[in-house]
Amino acid sequence: MAKAFFRLQKILRRTQFLLFFLTAAYLMAGSLLLLQRTRLVIQQGSRGTSANQALPMPDGMAGVGIVDPKTLQNSRPGPRLLVGMDALQEPALDQRHSPRWLVSRNSELRQLRRRWFHRFISDQEPMQTAGFKGMKHTAEHKGTYMGCFSDDSRERTLKGAVFYDLRKMTVSHCQEACAERAYTYAGLAYGAECYCGNKLPATASKPEECNSECRGEKGSVCGGVNRLSVYRVEELRAGARRRRNVIYRGCFRAPENLTDTFPASLIQPNLTVEMCSEFCSKKEFPLAVIRGRECYCGYPTGRFSLRDGADGLLCSRMHNTSSAAEGKYCLVYQTPVQDTRCTDRKFLTTKSKVFVALSSFPGAGNTWARHLIEHATGYYTGSYYFDGALYNKGFKGEKDHWRSRRTICVKTHESGKTEIEMFDSAILLIRNPYKSLIAEFNRKYAGHLGYATDRNWKSKEWPDFVNSYASWWASHVLDWLKYGKRLLVVHYEDLKQSLIPKLKEMVEFLNMTVTEDRLLCVENNRDGNFKRSGAKQKDFEPFTQEMKDLINRYILMVDEALRGKNFTGLPREY
Repeated sequence: MAKAFFRLQKILRRTQFLLFFLTAAYLMAGSLLLLQRTRLVIQQGSRGTSANQALPMPDGMAGVGIVDPKTLQNSRPGPRLLVGMDALQEPALDQRHSPRWLVSRNSELRQLRRRWFHRFISDQEPMQTAGFKGMKHTAEHKGTYMGCFSDDSRERTLKGAVFYDLRKMTVSHCQEACAERAYTYAGLAYGAECYCGNKLPATASKPEECNSECRGEKGSVCGGVNRLSVYRVEELRAGARRRRNVIYRGCFRAPENLTDTFPASLIQPNLTVEMCSEFCSKKEFPLAVIRGRECYCGYPTGRFSLRDGADGLLCSRMHNTSSAAEGKYCLVYQTPVQDTRCTDRKFLTTKSKVFVALSSFPGAGNTWARHLIEHATGYYTGSYYFDGALYNKGFKGEKDHWRSRRTICVKTHESGKTEIEMFDSAILLIRNPYKSLIAEFNRKYAGHLGYATDRNWKSKEWPDFVNSYASWWASHVLDWLKYGKRLLVVHYEDLKQSLIPKLKEMVEFLNMTVTEDRLLCVENNRDGNFKRSGAKQKDFEPFTQEMKDLINRYILMVDEALRGKNFTGLPREY
């Protein structure tokens, strides 16, 4: 039996080899026959394509823009023209697979590839030698291009305001943003970063070193690596609409020595808020302080923290007095200038030993908390997800793998034993469920900065959303209380009301130390780029009584669980 099986296996192997040999022989015979026929055609005097005929192209290459325009100028569409035609004429169909057509097609394709290759090389050489000369600087931009300059991230010259758009940055966008804030210069770097200021950088660089293409505008230069493409936008300022007016911060008790507290000052007999704000904006300070006819410019500091406001009547009396120097109170205004003392951020240089989560229910202010933490610590935060909108606005940790440990903490909305126990510790951010549900519904239907329409609120989607998401709000907190290893519970409302003390507590939990001035800078930039703006939904009560009963039961459940774990219970406003 074994011998018979062995013989059968031997025969089958021979059969496979025989089939393979016959197939190869068949293909070789066909190739030889084709070569013989083509040789016969050439001997009969076939000339291929004349100079005045357009080159045929395969269907997949039609319209890709690599045909020489000179070749097509005097051509007449014949039966063999394959460019830009949906159907061929009948005579061409009869001849399409003839030996004559094959020889012509092969030779023409070789000419086409050769012509395209030479043109590609000739286009690339000047780009490499001239440093992106093909990119335009000022052809379509209103500002005056000043040149390429060196950019030192530790000591920037253009530091009046900083913007990021890693997907849609253009030269015009940066110019307009800086002009609207009354800056003189706009500088672009890395193809996606915009910097504003009133002083031209001191160190000029070679033009070819600004070689990063703008992310939102092909063919335009937006600086380079540690290089700024700088434009003068002063001529745009006259017609530019201010993005925001000067903001009144309040009346405060003046520090004992104003000259030592504020770096710049101006004395003007008929001083106005606009004059003082303009003066401080040119000096690139975010605060304009007025006491009588004296104008001072500076930052919030330990000496002048803007925490203890006074009655506005005290400032108005001092403003009207003839002896302003004796005034004990001053008016404080926020200029359009951004406080940039805390805008520098980077990834951790060494991997973090402690894996920290920044956990919250969606709509509970996680993005805002990330903004505060990044600016306070100077390090990026990561994310369990990838949100392109956040990444494009400067949250560079979005693209970093969430388990890389190169970020100070990782955003997550996940719950459940497995997802929670991956982290060594966590900041658990809790917000009023009524506000969280509204914020998440807005984000779902209108993005991070928009508002859902009345139609969305009055549709059946809103009751379904509440029924499913309200239980998630409760289960999210309960799971983290149950499975979290080391928790810091932060209530959104407490963070909003007492920003500096709560932020300091969060930073200490992350095992970081920060200066008082940096925390004050964060307070000065507290809103970030993700505060909702625009028209809010109309005044109506989105929650029915049935919804309120359901949510209130979850609130009591979560409050009891927090107190059971020796945490502060939910705020009374819930």
